[in-house]
Amino acid sequence: MNEDFNSTLWRVACSIAIAVVAGVPIGIVLGAKASVYRSVEFLIDFFRSTPATAMFPLFLLLFGLGDAAKIAVAAFAAWLVIVFNVAYGVLNARRTRILAAQSMGASLPMIFFDVIFFETLPQIFVGLRNAVSIALVVIIVAEMFIGATDGLGHRIIDAQISYELPDMYGSILVAGAMGYGLNLLILLLESRLVHWSGR
Repeated sequence: MNEDFNSTLWRVACSIAIAVVAGVPIGIVLGAKASVYRSVEFLIDFFRSTPATAMFPLFLLLFGLGDAAKIAVAAFAAWLVIVFNVAYGVLNARRTRILAAQSMGASLPMIFFDVIFFETLPQIFVGLRNAVSIALVVIIVAEMFIGATDGLGHRIIDAQISYELPDMYGSILVAGAMGYGLNLLILLLESRLVHWSGR
C-alpha cells in the first residue's frame, strides 16, 4: 500500500508543479489585459468544461503508456483551472490599491509585484485547491486504465477484478484521505502566506 500511495502522490505532485509553473505566468499575462482574456476566454472555458478523461487517447498518442501520459493529462486539467483562477484574480484586483500605488509614483513592475501579485494570491490558492482535487481524480482514473503497474488507481481496479473488497474499499478510503490531506496542507500554507486575505 505504501508504494502505491507514494506513486500516486508523486504523480499528483508532478502534475501540480507543472500546472503551477506553466499556469500562473500565463494567467497573469491574460488577466493583465481584459481584452486579451476575453479573446481566449472561449477556449479556456471550452477545455475546462471538457472532461479530462476524454483526453486520454490524445495524451496516449503523444506520450505513450508510461507515467508521462498520466502526469501530462492531469497537469493539463489542473493547468486550465489555475490559469482561469489566476486570470480572474488579476482582473479583479482591487483598483483602489493599484491607484494608490500609482499616485505614490510606483513603477509598473513595482505595482505588479507589490500590489497585483499579492492581490491575486487568494484566488491563486482557490485555483490550487481545485487543481489538486482534479489532478488527483485524473491520476487515479489514469492509473486504472492507462497501463499502470502501481498507484492507488491500479490497486483499486486490481482489487475489484479479483473481488478483494476490503482492499478495494481500503484503497478508496486512502485515496480520499490523500485528497483531504493535500487540501489541508494547501489551507495551512494559505493561512501562512495570505494572512491578509479579506482585509
